[in-house]
Amino acid sequence: MATDLMEIDDSLYSRQRYVLGDSAMHQMAQSSVFLSGMGGLGVEIAKNIVLAGVKAVTLHDTKQCETWDLGSNFFIRKEDVLSQRRRVEAVSPRVAELNPYVHVDTCSSALDDNTDLSFLRKYQCVILTEARLSLQKRVNEFCHSQQPPIRFIGCDAYGICVRVFCDFGEEFEVSDPTGEEPKEIFIQSITRDNPGVVTCMDNQPHGLQTGQSVVFREVSGMTELNGTARQVTVLSPHSFAIGDTSQLQPYAHGGFFVLVKTPKTYKFETIEQQLCDPQVLTPDFSKPEAPLQIHAAMLALDTFQEQHSRLPNIGCLQDAEALLKLTEETPVNTELVRCLSRTARGTLPPLAAAVGGVASQEVLKAITGKFAPLQQWLYLDAIEVVRPLQSLSAEDFFPKGDRYDGLRACIGESMCLELHKLRVFMVGCGAIGCEMLKNFALLGVGLAKSSGEVCITDPDLIEKSNLNRQFLFRPHHIQKPKSTTAAEATHDINPDLQVDAHLNKVCPATENIYSDSFFTSLNLVVTALDNVEARRYVDSRCVSNQRPLLDSGTMGTKGHTEIIVPNLTESYNSHRDPPEEEIPFCTLKSFPSVIEHTIQWARDKFENAFVHKPSMYSSFWQTHSSAEVVLQRMQAGESLEGSFQVIKLLSRRPSQWEQCVTIARLKFEKYFKRKALQLLHSFPLDTRLKDGSLFWQSPKRPPAPIDFDLKDSLHFTFIVSTARLFAGIYNIPYSETDLSEEAVTRILSDVKIPDYKPSEKSIETDETAKKPDQMKMPVSSEEEREAIIQLEQAITADRVTPEGLQMTPLQFEKDDDSNGHLDFVTSASSLRARMYSIEPADRLKTKRIAGKIIPAIATATAAVAGLVALELIKVVGGYRFESFKNCFFNLAIPVVVLTEPAPVKQTLIRNNIYFSIWDCWTIFGHEDFTLSDFMNAVREKYGIEPTMVVHGVKMLYVPVMPGHSKRLKLTMQKLIKPSVDRRYVDLTVSFAPEADGDEDLPGPPVRYYFSPDGETP
Repeated sequence: MATDLMEIDDSLYSRQRYVLGDSAMHQMAQSSVFLSGMGGLGVEIAKNIVLAGVKAVTLHDTKQCETWDLGSNFFIRKEDVLSQRRRVEAVSPRVAELNPYVHVDTCSSALDDNTDLSFLRKYQCVILTEARLSLQKRVNEFCHSQQPPIRFIGCDAYGICVRVFCDFGEEFEVSDPTGEEPKEIFIQSITRDNPGVVTCMDNQPHGLQTGQSVVFREVSGMTELNGTARQVTVLSPHSFAIGDTSQLQPYAHGGFFVLVKTPKTYKFETIEQQLCDPQVLTPDFSKPEAPLQIHAAMLALDTFQEQHSRLPNIGCLQDAEALLKLTEETPVNTELVRCLSRTARGTLPPLAAAVGGVASQEVLKAITGKFAPLQQWLYLDAIEVVRPLQSLSAEDFFPKGDRYDGLRACIGESMCLELHKLRVFMVGCGAIGCEMLKNFALLGVGLAKSSGEVCITDPDLIEKSNLNRQFLFRPHHIQKPKSTTAAEATHDINPDLQVDAHLNKVCPATENIYSDSFFTSLNLVVTALDNVEARRYVDSRCVSNQRPLLDSGTMGTKGHTEIIVPNLTESYNSHRDPPEEEIPFCTLKSFPSVIEHTIQWARDKFENAFVHKPSMYSSFWQTHSSAEVVLQRMQAGESLEGSFQVIKLLSRRPSQWEQCVTIARLKFEKYFKRKALQLLHSFPLDTRLKDGSLFWQSPKRPPAPIDFDLKDSLHFTFIVSTARLFAGIYNIPYSETDLSEEAVTRILSDVKIPDYKPSEKSIETDETAKKPDQMKMPVSSEEEREAIIQLEQAITADRVTPEGLQMTPLQFEKDDDSNGHLDFVTSASSLRARMYSIEPADRLKTKRIAGKIIPAIATATAAVAGLVALELIKVVGGYRFESFKNCFFNLAIPVVVLTEPAPVKQTLIRNNIYFSIWDCWTIFGHEDFTLSDFMNAVREKYGIEPTMVVHGVKMLYVPVMPGHSKRLKLTMQKLIKPSVDRRYVDLTVSFAPEADGDEDLPGPPVRYYFSPDGETP
């Protein structure tokens, strides 16, 4: 059993390491956790912390498996119930299977008021679920009194209400409260004053808070600041004071500052101390009183259990009144208390998943001291889910002796049956997709054989790095399709679930599969995607076909959910995040200032040399039949696109490993020495701009040429990785011996490096300039003659063999450490950073940025999927707008914010005629239906004069266009030329304004059906 995560194959934890960092991962690998209660909430927490990679977990439970458990515990099977196994015995091997590096132990002895608690001293964190408050108090007091204190978490789920309580001791030090990576902010000016004021360059917001400290680097003039930390007083988003600078030298130019992360100490009280004046997190600011009201209601429920040794009975009015009486001294929401009484015996699996994700993150904080802990209570309720169901009879909620009894107690039999009948389409079967399938299985979504189904699709295969958070997959599933594997695994949770698994992308190319008729057959769509463009496409299809969409996503500890309901809310496409700022071309090429620039530069070099050029080369020779024909056409003066670049590659094509090493050495000279020499030739260090300021001042950094030294490991890595990549694209074999320092040194000793001669080419300094397209750049007549000569020589030398006209493009593969891809990017980036005096990034950071890796952790994934599945119930029930909740959370801080979705906007055309994104007007035609008939039909049906008709990018009718008036007599079929199976088209129609001179008015799409019944003509 490995005790250190660094001994373990990093690919398992790669995404999580970007969230937690190496130090926290080490601490987890040395920590033991005690978790009591193997119901739905307990197993959620167990799943998440075992996936995270703690050293050991002891699972404690005393109960036997019951049919009821099948609806909330996804690791209990029907055979466990039939054989009356203990829950902990059934669950533990399935939990252990999630992560072979975590030791999972079990305990089934009683844990009560008489238990000697000294056995808990060997654990760093204790979590209690399904425990009476009196026991939680006793265990909490014991944990709090230990030196060092044992971190304690209490977690409860009763029907529609859940709570989390944390106590990490009198003094709990957190190394990094936010987990955000500090940014380098460049300085515009620093005043010589008391206090001195720092202003950020280009009015860049600094994001600081008064009391924080920053450290200064590379300041010219006021050099005394360099390397020192100063506490800040924020004056504006772009400026702050740093204390007395009046005795320092005058500020000249340049420099930057970085936030200094300082540890923060948090103080905790025990449950007993917190009961009367609790510190609570407020998740929903539309009901700020809710946390304290749920606190009071759940404390009354704790008292009820102590008095009656049971929970309130389902639908029992006397129990509800007894529970209300226990809250007499506290103003509470009586509706909430009655709902809690009715549902307390039940379980809402999605709510358990959501709070289980939050509680699991608190466990990781308790162990690692990373991120700000919850202080000290979190309360969530799902009253919006059950409020519309209160008119149902009490019998609707009574148990029937099946796996849905816990759910039925909360939402009733009628709603359970509606969930069974659902037809759901889920796009994506990764981390969120696996969690959603688990929720579908527990809720019984889509299992009615006559009408229900869950259709899922994902083209991806399972990779090792997926296992850390995609809990349905195991090591023996690697390289199997995600969708079919997830479908099989979900059947283990609920054998009745009907899952149709596909391996397709959802995009315009698959519209023959995911057609309009497919979408209209669905009740709702769920996206479990990791990119914006795919979301936008699915959203457009849902809007077009009037289907609700449930969207969610995570990035590290952050998560969001968005609920999109036809005619009630805006859609995903209704809002757009600002586009990511692109790094200016001239910055990447010549003037990097931060490590992100050098990493992107290295990634671009990889793409250009090993992806783009080989692809272009092979494509060119596939297009042109032979080198001789190309030569003849060029000699005849014909210009062939790409020929100049292709012939240059052909003339320099290596055929042996030694030549690949030589190319790598010449690349080193070009990238890291000649580039610097050329820049300093074009812009000497004393160069000044027109305003008299220095050219080389922050954020511009002057480069320093690097002399090649094979004894420098970074130099050696660059040479070997570059040579390997060139060998790869040219299909040149090499051996392990060829990669040795001795072999490489021998080759390099014969490499002649030409003397540097300055070029008079201009260097781009305009930050708005775009990268030129090499294929489109004009080729001089001299270059054309040179290309012809090179091609003649290649033909003469017999280098235009079929093999010689082939190159193999490489695709950047970040997760394979043996292929040299990441070695090239890391070494190239680090060398360029060294050249520009930029702090280099380690391999892990380089991998994240170069591979565009989205940090991920199972806790956030479980939470978003649970929150989305709660909204699914509301969508199925046809609830009103105010019932729905979007969510944003950051479990690191922690912050949970629930808000209403954005209501759909109504756009006025005129005369009280409105439309929204969900509207689609319809016109039914026939074979002889003309464009004039279409215009008349729109006018008669909707009372507005159409002025322009467009189909996609094709203008069908624009009055000012020559000849368009003649089109009015043409049939719609002739104008549009629909495909054989096309029933309709969506047309964009503009309408006449109310007054002359006004612009034409937009309207909703007008769907034109080619036949009166809407069937295929």
